[in-house]
Parts: sequence; C-alpha cells; structure tokens
Amino acid sequence: MLSGFAALSWAHVDMPKSAHSGHAVVKEQKAWGIGGDAKAATRTVTITMDDNMRFTPSKLSFKQGETVRFVIQNKGKLLHEMVIGTRAELDAHAAMMVKFPKMAHDEPYMAHVNAGHSGNMVWTFNRTGNFEFACLIAGHYQAGMVGTISVTAR
Repeated sequence: MLSGFAALSWAHVDMPKSAHSGHAVVKEQKAWGIGGDAKAATRTVTITMDDNMRFTPSKLSFKQGETVRFVIQNKGKLLHEMVIGTRAELDAHAAMMVKFPKMAHDEPYMAHVNAGHSGNMVWTFNRTGNFEFACLIAGHYQAGMVGTISVTAR
C-alpha cells in the first residue's frame, strides 16, 4: 500500500501543470473519465464551496459521454478545491494531504480555488459508475466536504 501512496505523491509533483495554471494538460484516462476540451462542453455546472465544508450542489448526475464545464466558486475565506475520483482514490489522496499538506498537485480532474474566487474544470465522463468529488485540503475531506456523481449509460 505504501507504494501506492508514493506513486500518488510523485504523480502530483512531477506532472506538468494543467489548464488551471496556464500550462499543458496531460490527459489520462481514469476510472471516472478523462480531461475534456472546453469546446466540446455540452453543459455547464456551477458548484459553490464554503467554509462550512460543503459543496452546493452535492449530488450530480450525468450521461456517459457528456463533457461538462464546471464553474467552481469559493464563497469562503479559506482555500478550497474540487477533486473528482473514486472513493478509494480520494481516500488515498486525502491521507497523503494530511501527511504532506503543502504537496503540490495539479491534474485535469481538480481545481484549486482561492477564497472569494472562481475556477474552471472541464471533464468528460466517458465511464459509467458512481464517483465522488471532494476538497482534499487537510481536514476538509474529514469534515465531510464531499459530493457524489452518478454517470449512467446513454
């Protein structure tokens, strides 16, 4: 299990920056989909985050193949993030964030949003299943800052 944590750690440190930081996006197929192209987005979903450690809305549903542009608004006074993944991936990543809270990480399936600002993420849900999104900043995930995503076949 330790090797999985090490791989997670290196993946975040060594990966090129995503579109969130103005650098090239490395698209990698994940169990929950793949990074999307803004031009292909067929739907825009606005998510708000706040210091009550909640997302609004916290339950999302999509059809397989949908490319979604997320507009993520941080209404709080703390840094928050939205990270999409499976429960197992998010659990492992959250554990790493507790151990290494300043760990650099920037992937197409995550958006870090400073207090009072907005961010964007574009994701293609090309796999069916039940997934989650969460804020993995140390303590936020543990406080319940999690939402669910259901992706059903067309």
